[in-house]
Amino acid sequence: MTFTRAALALPCLPLLLLACSAPTTPVPVVVCPQSVSTGLSASSLQTPGALSSLGVAQAVAAASPVAANWSAPHVAGRVLVTTGAGSGAPSLRAQSLEALGAVSVQTVMPGLLRVATPTGQSDQVFAAGLRAAGLHVQPDYLYRALATPDDPGAPGNKGITVATAQGTKTMNQTYLTRIAAPQAWAFLRACGKTPAAASTAMLDTAVDTTHPELQGRIVNQMSYLPSTFTQTQDHGTATTGVLGATTNNGAGLAGLTWSGPVVSVEVLGAEGTSTSAVAQGVNYAVQKGAKVINMSLGAAGITSDSVLDAALTAAANSAVLVAAAGNTPGDGVYYPASHPDVIAVGAVGVKDSVLACYSARPSAKLPRKLDIVAPGGASYGTCAGTVATDDLLLLAPGGGYALEAGTSFSAPLVSGVAALMRAANPALTAAQTKTLLLGSVNSAGGLPLLDANAAVQAATH
Repeated sequence: MTFTRAALALPCLPLLLLACSAPTTPVPVVVCPQSVSTGLSASSLQTPGALSSLGVAQAVAAASPVAANWSAPHVAGRVLVTTGAGSGAPSLRAQSLEALGAVSVQTVMPGLLRVATPTGQSDQVFAAGLRAAGLHVQPDYLYRALATPDDPGAPGNKGITVATAQGTKTMNQTYLTRIAAPQAWAFLRACGKTPAAASTAMLDTAVDTTHPELQGRIVNQMSYLPSTFTQTQDHGTATTGVLGATTNNGAGLAGLTWSGPVVSVEVLGAEGTSTSAVAQGVNYAVQKGAKVINMSLGAAGITSDSVLDAALTAAANSAVLVAAAGNTPGDGVYYPASHPDVIAVGAVGVKDSVLACYSARPSAKLPRKLDIVAPGGASYGTCAGTVATDDLLLLAPGGGYALEAGTSFSAPLVSGVAALMRAANPALTAAQTKTLLLGSVNSAGGLPLLDANAAVQAATH
């Protein structure tokens, strides 16, 4: 069963859940230049004293007024300190060195230090303490021109006009804003990295490779569609475009990953798919070096399929596995999303704090929980009170665009973030990436909402 508006019958898939290996503890890594300490190191400075003795209230009260605007966009987790002749700031005195003694300091250029904010403090409070110790401090302001794509559909741009039942409507990719994608892009640019994806395999229908938005993204293609099944391109074009639409090209949509290789594996047809097709697709993706495998497909009520289960368990050693949870709320989480090595992705509709009415979720019979949720549109099926304009703006075959809903489109948002993480830090294993991704969710609304910015930052520190 694919998760498009029209339900597709899926041949019986006997699927067996196997135990997974113990999760791997992430190895601390520092790959973002903004976090690397060179020049002055903590050990070369004095023993910490002045800053640690300042309480939060004291630090803020002691701070002298400056022109710094801490509400303006700036690189989180660090501040800039100006020192010495030519900067208009005083040279470092003993008490100033004491204020810096317990933190990571990088010499950017003569007279300019980049100082890491200690864990547990805000940049503003940390800066106030440094100013109280006699240092000149300001935010490391973020200039985002290169991280703001010029695609019309991207957040904040003019939008794309599409036809709906209520007439034509100009739409934007607001779902990217909801998962903090622009902030993740800006963070990567601040690290000196172009937003790019590690190799990602899309196990789906065929893809319209002639679509202008997918030019140059598909590096490998393979079909395992059973010969008796009918080929279609709608679903695969839409899911692939979520993460793979060419970004910053002045046209169409912004793909979450901007750039990077996509492996297109056709396993779905109009009739659905089969165990053998999906297992072959998973194995092919691994052979081609995919670091992330997206499966916007599944079946409800499955409790055993030893063939596919074995393929997934083996693939999890090298690839992050992501699957849509399903589009019927009473049937529990679908398989393969329910497999223990797979990230099960549910959908939120209009509100980030409420599951979309169609989104699969744990049931009494099948208690497997959702690992994470992401926007999936709201008007799938018979969701009351929703309209097409509550759905996601996606690619459609023939070079077009459409509004769709379903957990099928939530899953590639998660896959795209995982691919950004593994590209930004190639040293991460699949297990480490999964742990960091799920540990970085935004739980403010009560659901584990995907947070691209937090996940990418976690991967690079």
